[in-house]
Parts: sequence; C-alpha cells; structure tokens
Amino acid sequence: MGNCIQIFVFLSLIVVVSSISIPTTLDGPFEPVTSPLDQIKFRGLAVDLPESDPRVKRRVEGFEPEQISVSLSATEDSVWISWITGDFQIGEEIKPLDPTSVASIVQFGTNKSNLTHKAVGSSLIYNQLYPFEGCLNYTSGIIHHVRLTGLKPSTKYFYKCGDPSLLPMSSIHSFTTMPASSPQNYPRKIAIVGDLGLTYNSTSTIEHMRSNEPDLVVLVGDVSYANLYLSNGTGSDCYSCSFGDSPIHETYQPRWDFWGRYMEDFISETPIMIVEGNHELEEQVHGKIFEAYKSRLAFPSSESGSNSEFYYSFNAGGIHFIMLGAYTSYNQSGEQYKWLEKDLEKVDRSVTPWLIATWHAPWYSTYRSHYKEAECMRVEMEEILYSYGVDVVFNGHVHAYERSNRIYNFSLNPCGPVHITVGDGGNRENLAISHADDPGNCPDPLTTHDPKLGTAFCAKNFTEGPAKGKFCWDRQPEYSAYRESSFGHGILEVVNETHALWTWHRNQDLYNSAGDVIYIVREPEKCGFKTNLKKNEEMDILASCI
Repeated sequence: MGNCIQIFVFLSLIVVVSSISIPTTLDGPFEPVTSPLDQIKFRGLAVDLPESDPRVKRRVEGFEPEQISVSLSATEDSVWISWITGDFQIGEEIKPLDPTSVASIVQFGTNKSNLTHKAVGSSLIYNQLYPFEGCLNYTSGIIHHVRLTGLKPSTKYFYKCGDPSLLPMSSIHSFTTMPASSPQNYPRKIAIVGDLGLTYNSTSTIEHMRSNEPDLVVLVGDVSYANLYLSNGTGSDCYSCSFGDSPIHETYQPRWDFWGRYMEDFISETPIMIVEGNHELEEQVHGKIFEAYKSRLAFPSSESGSNSEFYYSFNAGGIHFIMLGAYTSYNQSGEQYKWLEKDLEKVDRSVTPWLIATWHAPWYSTYRSHYKEAECMRVEMEEILYSYGVDVVFNGHVHAYERSNRIYNFSLNPCGPVHITVGDGGNRENLAISHADDPGNCPDPLTTHDPKLGTAFCAKNFTEGPAKGKFCWDRQPEYSAYRESSFGHGILEVVNETHALWTWHRNQDLYNSAGDVIYIVREPEKCGFKTNLKKNEEMDILASCI
C-alpha cells in the first residue's frame, strides 16, 4: 500500500509540474533574475514591538511557566521541552534566582485527559553582566529543559510543564513527532527563516508562516536582536552608529523574554531548531559570549555526538539536517570539522536520502552587505560538504532573499548544492538592497573581513570565469538564479527521495501565494558522493559531473 501511495504522489507531482509549469533544477542553470519590485515600497515596518505591546508582556504570575517551546532531538523518538519560571531582574543590583528551587517536570501522553508519562529535566539561570558605570545588569528567570524519550513517530502528544508542587503548571499544549527516518517519510512542510527579530515585519512573517501550517521551523540565526540596544533599553537600527562610544557592546536582555513570549503560542506546539548568528554573540564581563543563546535554547548536541551548542545534527523523516556554527572554529584541524566528518560518515542515504546543511553567514551572496564575509569558512568546509552530496544549503545574515543555481567553488556545477539565503525574516536593521555587482558598489576587499568569523583573511579576486581578476562581477553573477529585497520566509516540502518543492513567500503577498517556486531535484545516480550504506560500507558512486 505504501509503494502505491508513493507512486501516486510522484505521478501527481509530474502532473502538477507539467500543468502549472513549475521549473525544476534540472531545467537550470537559470539566467540570473533580479526582482524589479520597488524596494522602498516593500520594506514594511522595521520597528520593534515596544515593551507595552500586550503580545510581549508577562501574562503569568509567580513560578507559572512561560516562554514554552519545543525542539527536536537527533531522532524522531525524542523531543525537548523548554520554558521559564520566575521573572527576570535588571538593574545595578540584582539577585539571581535559585534554579534548584523549582522542579523541571513535563507530564505527557497521547490522551489529552490522561497524561500518564513524566519526564524530569534540569534548570539553570544566566546573567548578563557589564563592569562599567551606568550599565545595567541582567539575571534571567529559571530556564528549564526536559527531554522526552520513547516517543512514537508521527504521533500527536499532549503535555504540560512546570512544578506540580508549585501550582499552577502550564496549560496543556501538543506537538507531533517527526516521521520515522525513511526515504518514504517526510515532514509535510518545513518553514525556513532567518534574521527574525521582533518587529512589526517579524510578526507579519510569523503570521504568514503559521498560515502555511509547517510541521517544523528552522531559524538560521539572529533571533531577538537584543544587541541593538543599550542595557537601559535604548535601541537603534545601527548600534555602532548610535552608541560608538560605549565601553562594551551592551544588550537589553529583556528583548529575549519579549521574543519568547511572542513566539510561545507558535513554538510551544511547532518544533523550532535554531543555529547561532552574529547577533547572539553578546559579549559581557570576563569575555563571556553567547550566554543567552546557550542557556535559553535546547539543542540535540550530545545526542548527535557534538560537544557544542554551536553545531549539531538531527533527522526529520528522510532528511538529515546539519546545523553548522559560523562563529566558532570551522578550521579543518578544529573540533567542529572533526565532528562534521564523523557525522557525515554516519549518514545512511538509503534511510535519509536528503542532506541539508544550514549556518548563518552565506558563502554565495551577491549583495554588497556581507559580501564574501564567510569566505574562510567556505574554503575550509565546502569540499567536504560537496563530497558527501549536500543537496541544499540555507543561510541568513544578508537581509534579502536569494537562490543560487547549483554551484561549487564559485562555478556552476550540476552536482553542487542549491544555496538559499533567507535573511529576510523582519529584523529592525531593515533590508539589504545594494548588490556588489551594481556600478560603483563593489566593496574594498579589506573591508569585507568580520573578526567574529575568524582571524584569517580569505576574500580574494576571482581567478577564473567572467570576473577573472576582479573582486566582483560587473553584472548579476551566473550562479545567482534569483534575488529580491523583500521580507518573507520559505517553505520546503519534500515529496520523495528525489524531489522537493521550495516556495518563498513575501510578506506583502496574499497568504496562499509565493514569490519564488522551484522543484529541487536530486540526481544520486549521476552525482558522485560518499555515503554510508546499511552494511556500514563506505562507497564512492562514480560522478559524471565533477
């Protein structure tokens, strides 16, 4: 019966493609297109929600749970439930809460009226401290993380969280586990978004996203944008422009709480997976960084063999996701690269045919903003991702939308991944509009280095192709298939082991329309990649396209 369903779905796919002429990557490479939309008209309202907005205000009392979220473990039989109890404190004098004073318990089951299972987790608090006069310190509420195990795939579970001895617990929420890993099983829809923030544009993005009813959300970095504020709550679209004399790059940590409160209705029932961006760095006393990111979010790091919150992997049905860290060591001699090698070696493409990689800063963006900024990471990691046949790469960072043709080492390659930048989630820094190939817009190579991405300098002139000897193309590069400066999000619908529908949705469009549509088609028999088969034999499928 299952094979009949798969055949029907595939035949339906063929009919749909032919009837409405949705292109596929097999039709490429495509001629580069830049959207002719009026960029000013479609900027929306890049203004943060104020503290007075009821959607970000605390709606609970005492130690009742808030900011509840679900995230995945490495496999479909487990998820993480996270929440916060107690309120944050901010000021010159703060007294951290005792995380051991409140238990971390989740009651769950498949029957809403009979939550027969119980899981116990751990709790913590974090501080954001600034050793300078006039700066305000912050201490969080108690953050809880509980891992639920022994779950069945594709099953709806109900749960409530909190400490039963400190009633009330949370209201009852639900989530649905991922399908079992198999070339026949996939989440129905996966939402991909980056650089979200908490502006009125962000709320439009989330409203559009929720209308698509995704089974999973992947956020490719830059979450709350708390670091666009001084610790007293004064914000700016450009921190360095407004607060250049600040002795340290301050943050206003309550923006994280506002973000968690706004998102709770959505992500307490739809799992969300996040990887760090540059706005999560958040330096504080003693050189500590990324404390909010590491403390507030749950990651399947240990379950996927990683010892870091900055990189990990997980399965979602027949897809293996690799979440990489652009703001930690990515050198081939480093821990992340060694973990990546081991993780890729374990991927069984007969079980999870699709291999998707994400990180924050893109390797292939033609916008002037952040142009070639992550070139050192590309130099270190592109070859191994290509050799294992990564199908799609998702990035953020650049506040615009762009989809590439299949590419490897800046050359068109029918076996290279499709790179998609979705850094247009809605943050207050607004949209990137200028392209590096626009007349007079090519940046000085020396200005493209970001020390947050490493100390080395790798951005160089092209050594071959139409832009040989130049740092930028003088027209939209051939590897850029489509680009547009509008806020929005993307939806990935994997149909079977070779076909996936990608749609990008602009905020200004109707809920059921898409601004960019394409079928991404895998060709495993044509393209060579390393793979680990069920017999644990490593095999090289000869490539015809290298």
